[in-house]
Amino acid sequence: MRANHSTRVLVVEDDPDIASALALELDHGGYEARIERDGPGALLSASEWPAELVVLDLGLPSIDGIEVCRRLRRHSSIPILVLTARDTVEDRVRGLDAGADDYLTKPFSLDELMARVRSTLRRARLREEGERLEYAGLLLDARARTVDYQGRSIELTPREFDLLEFLMRHPGQAMSRDSILAGVWEHDFLGGSNVIDVYIRYLRRKLHEHGAPPLIQTVRAVGYAFRDSE
Repeated sequence: MRANHSTRVLVVEDDPDIASALALELDHGGYEARIERDGPGALLSASEWPAELVVLDLGLPSIDGIEVCRRLRRHSSIPILVLTARDTVEDRVRGLDAGADDYLTKPFSLDELMARVRSTLRRARLREEGERLEYAGLLLDARARTVDYQGRSIELTPREFDLLEFLMRHPGQAMSRDSILAGVWEHDFLGGSNVIDVYIRYLRRKLHEHGAPPLIQTVRAVGYAFRDSE
């Protein structure tokens, strides 16, 4: 999807060299960028300068990026792309659970950053089109980003929701971990398959807690499939 100058990107990064490089690359890509260097500034800009994407460093002064992400998510569905030097699986899960849509570790290439910006915006715009998916009593509303089973609401994190939506769009199909990475994260990263297994476990537990049947099946030597148990 081609960017235009009305596509605003809020860059929250305390390193002035990195922030300037990001803003320059975004400008060359046809985006309008604004830089903030700390958490309070990010939250103020997000309220006063409506953007379509936030590129957010986690290691911020005053209010860290995880807390900024949580606060943004309380009242906004704006897509958030996290930048950080924290690269363990646990750190990724923590960032994604706080509401981030994607996660890029430092050091990174500007080409990869721009690819993530495009894919994150594309997913957000597809969600805005809206669609309701239903399977075995489980209902997913892509526009409202809600899930319920037989009328009982199931609270999911943004990444859990994306994973469930991907699986529900491919009912009955055995999906490899690579295809799930490509469809949900749209890129590979170190520890990616482990992250998938963690989120599958989260999803299974939440569906079970709300009475849903075991719809996410393990396919040995392949990955996972969304289907009724045999």
